[in-house]
Amino acid sequence: MSAAGEALAERREQSRPRLTLPLASSAVLVAISSGGLGMLVQLFLADERGASTFLISAAASLGSVGVLVGSYFWGKLSDRAGRRLFLVLTALGMAGSIAVLIPLPGNGIIVASSFARAFMDVGFASMSLAMISAASQTATRARGMSYNSSARSLGFALGAMGAGIVLEKLGYRNGFVVMSVLPVIAASLLFRLPREARPAIQPRKLAWHALREAGLTRLYFGTILRQFSTNGAFALLYVYMGKELGISPILMGTVSSLNTLTQVVALVAFGWVADRVGRRHVFLLGFAMSTILPCVLAVARNVPMMALSFVILGIAFSSLYIGSTAHIGDRVPPERLGTMLGLFEMARGLGGLLGPLLAGAIVPLIGFRGMFLTMAGVSGIGFLLVLGERFPSQGPRSGVPKPNARSPVVDGSST
Repeated sequence: MSAAGEALAERREQSRPRLTLPLASSAVLVAISSGGLGMLVQLFLADERGASTFLISAAASLGSVGVLVGSYFWGKLSDRAGRRLFLVLTALGMAGSIAVLIPLPGNGIIVASSFARAFMDVGFASMSLAMISAASQTATRARGMSYNSSARSLGFALGAMGAGIVLEKLGYRNGFVVMSVLPVIAASLLFRLPREARPAIQPRKLAWHALREAGLTRLYFGTILRQFSTNGAFALLYVYMGKELGISPILMGTVSSLNTLTQVVALVAFGWVADRVGRRHVFLLGFAMSTILPCVLAVARNVPMMALSFVILGIAFSSLYIGSTAHIGDRVPPERLGTMLGLFEMARGLGGLLGPLLAGAIVPLIGFRGMFLTMAGVSGIGFLLVLGERFPSQGPRSGVPKPNARSPVVDGSST
């Protein structure tokens, strides 16, 4: 690396502690809203409106469209104009997308709001990770990213646990009020972030070419299939737990919070592991466990088995997400991190769009358990695809960072 590149890396590393607290605090608040809204909306459509399983799963799919569009849009925009301003805008946009639910509008508006909410939420998440990754050196990147992701998971856990209590005590309308206020508080915390240097201008390059040159093609396609499976399996899970297993809303929230509570610890743990044994081993574990997960759901008959399923989901997500995002951060320059992490979220969004649609369509034909096994097969294909990934000669071949190494692409000289 050049002397200028060394100095730039040092400055970025020194700025990371000033980013961590504001980003982590705001991530918790935004995630509480996002985590709580999923159950509130799904139960409102099912219990208050008598909506069909297809309409409920369509809301989940439209949310994935928001992820699909928002991930690339915000990533590309933030790489060219900076990230601090857009983090504030996405937090406020998240609040607005929830506030439209307060009057308890028609089903069309409720479903459409899923798109807007996901569009803002994915922008907030991907830009936060890009800021942390760009300020990190290779040997500490996974750990730095894991702290922010762990804070986000803590928020999801609190949201999942709190949603059932809010619903029982306050009802749907006041529940939406509470969830809409939290992102506004998060936006105010973001003004504590240090000002960014003006982003370097990068030559235009097709996303497909950038993925292929970085050796990320199979990882992204495998991610599509994995998310297809997971989102499909979980799109109707609250309906399944209520109607098939007779689980109450408060217990649903408690059980589902085990996913994100597991992530709070597992994300940090896998961050440390990924910095020591390599990114590939970590994300392959996530893909393997994502294949096992729908099989566990298919045989779950009671609350303990359902709780086990959410713990497995937490471990699978943590290892896959930290391993993958740290691997991406190793292989692309900081000036393109927003775009490439946005593309990763876009891959997740595409899988999340298609999975719930298939799940909603096949449940009336083969039942919930048949649907779960179908999703296991889809995830298995994704695992085999990533297992065969080979990396090009440039950059870290095995994904195992040297103790004091800096990213070989931190100065933007290679993609």
